Amino acid sequence: MKRYPIEKLRNIGFISHGGAGKTSIVEAMLYNSGAKERLGKVENGTTTTDYDPEEIERQISINTALGPCEWNGHKINAIDTPGYFDFIGEVKAGLRVVDGAVVVVEAASGVEVGTELVWRYADDYGIPRLVFINKMDRENADFERTLQQMRDSFGNHVVPLNFPIGAEASFSGVVDLVQMKAFVEEGGEVTETDIPGELSGRAEELREGLIESAVENDDELLMKYLEGEELSTEELMGAIRAGTSAGKLVPVLCGSVPKNIGIKPLMDALVNYLPSPADVGSVKGHHPESEEEIERELTENAPFSALVFKTMTDPYVGKLTLFRVYSGVLQSDSQVYNGTRKKTERVGQLFIPKGKEQEPIDQAVAGDIVAVAKLTETATNDTLCDRDNPVIFPPIQFPKPVFSVAVKPKSKGDEEKISTGLSRLMEEDPTFTMEKNLETGQTIISGMGELHLDIIAQRLKRKFGVEITMETPKVPYKETIRASAKAEGKYKKQSGGRGQYGHVWLEIEPNGESEFEFVDKIFGGVVPQQYRPAVEKGVLEAMAEGVLAGYPVTNVRVTLYDGSYHSVDSSEMAFKIAGAMAFRKGATEAKPVLLEPIVNVEVMVPEQYMGDVIGDLNKKRAKIAGMDQQGATQVIRANVPLAEMFKYAIDLRSLTQGRGTYTLEFSHYEEVPPQIAERIIEEARNQREQAG
Repeated sequence: MKRYPIEKLRNIGFISHGGAGKTSIVEAMLYNSGAKERLGKVENGTTTTDYDPEEIERQISINTALGPCEWNGHKINAIDTPGYFDFIGEVKAGLRVVDGAVVVVEAASGVEVGTELVWRYADDYGIPRLVFINKMDRENADFERTLQQMRDSFGNHVVPLNFPIGAEASFSGVVDLVQMKAFVEEGGEVTETDIPGELSGRAEELREGLIESAVENDDELLMKYLEGEELSTEELMGAIRAGTSAGKLVPVLCGSVPKNIGIKPLMDALVNYLPSPADVGSVKGHHPESEEEIERELTENAPFSALVFKTMTDPYVGKLTLFRVYSGVLQSDSQVYNGTRKKTERVGQLFIPKGKEQEPIDQAVAGDIVAVAKLTETATNDTLCDRDNPVIFPPIQFPKPVFSVAVKPKSKGDEEKISTGLSRLMEEDPTFTMEKNLETGQTIISGMGELHLDIIAQRLKRKFGVEITMETPKVPYKETIRASAKAEGKYKKQSGGRGQYGHVWLEIEPNGESEFEFVDKIFGGVVPQQYRPAVEKGVLEAMAEGVLAGYPVTNVRVTLYDGSYHSVDSSEMAFKIAGAMAFRKGATEAKPVLLEPIVNVEVMVPEQYMGDVIGDLNKKRAKIAGMDQQGATQVIRANVPLAEMFKYAIDLRSLTQGRGTYTLEFSHYEEVPPQIAERIIEEARNQREQAG
């Protein structure tokens, strides 16, 4: 692939609800441009951008993948993104590095939940976009209905550039409203022809609407139009491009991949109406040391800068780092500075990624998207730059994981392999995390949903040869006391030979200031100095085992105030046992209670779902802390017991038809209500009996 100047590059993200056909459209673009000799199919597992075994098996996109092609003297970097919410991190990564987007809408289904979500993400990034109404050959395909849904949802600046000839089985072509020509499929070929007579009235009507929308933002053209003068094709195209780039116009096209209708007009529109990196002009970052804002011009003459938006493991080349070059030029076999980590990296061969394949290139230039293998320090969200002109770009804002499971190996002895494998997968996917819960002893993995974690388990098996089982995590309950008590612990053992003797009196009381405090109030030598640390050690061991349900005890003050010893038989071990005995006895008498973790939850939902969501939260023992409105979205803030939230990702999607999102973070511990505490204590007792 030849080198293209920055104004001839188009970085375009393809976004949609799941199943709308993004992958097939990118595949058709590669085929039409000559980048592929045969048109691959999702159902056959032969598309360029769905190459991962999990993608082929499930017939859905899981990864953001690049499909570059050449068209009309331009290079289009088509970025195919997943449509399912579990992989929203991949969508956000892709959108961070594009200059334009195509929102794909299914002609039969119309505007769906995912359409609304990706539209919002494109708004967040300020990305100009086109709409492609796909699958016009499908049963129940309806262009007019879908167009009206788009306008109802997103505004009247959504305007057709072409419209279909026929629909469903009779779909045979499109009418181009700029050129006022028809493109009709006959015998597998699409040919240019005149607009069919029965469609000419509709074509004139829609063209009039297109012109009105296009000239709204250009005073000179608006005056010309109002005075009744005819606009040239070039003037109309220029107005459409200006309106689209400014986000004031969203052109709509339609077509069908199997019939290869509408794909070439879409590719023309990408080149003609969406901005190049040069049109964007500049990007802002900051200096790594001074935090001073830096505006970097998007030209080849500016110092080199790039943002890493994806890290992946390739079976042949190893770790592969994908980055968008914003300015300057980077040569293969050179060095680059990682401004984020303040490290110099050795750069080997640069590549243009195309699905799972890589085409070697000599250099990466401003505006392009490229890859390099085997960078040792660099990770997703790092900025690569020139050491003498360092800059750090704002990172991709990945959503925090919301769905967690506990994992354990299917085979004994695989713990280390699992830990290594999961750590590697975390490098690839910033929306996936793994941690060891020290309180429950479980390994917890977290992601965006059930499907996300199923894919992680499959990748672990395929890439690292280990299998895991997944289960609901244990709740890290704690225990504390609500009263004070004094207790004696006496350990005395004499059965021939040297005996054991340790004797203490402890006072145990609630402590709101710290998790544990040990106070030594021994006067004289009733418990010699050398044995007192052993008493504290015994107390700590007893606290770790709890007195109600085996959960650790917290927020207590333990005072050692009396005891006795034997000059021959006393030992550290005896006093440790005596300390543990006294603590268990005293804590049992000091009104012990069970505590549970409470999380702060923020739920973002459209207003019509507010009642259902609040009702469901109340069933989950939530305390509603407040509500705010952000545009059309309601934000509900609540404190909820963690025990009620493990399946909330599934519940919320069900309640809101996938439109609700949420975040949670640990807040504090609270006492478990008595009825629920009784059940938890009973379950713990049964488990101990079964275990031993």
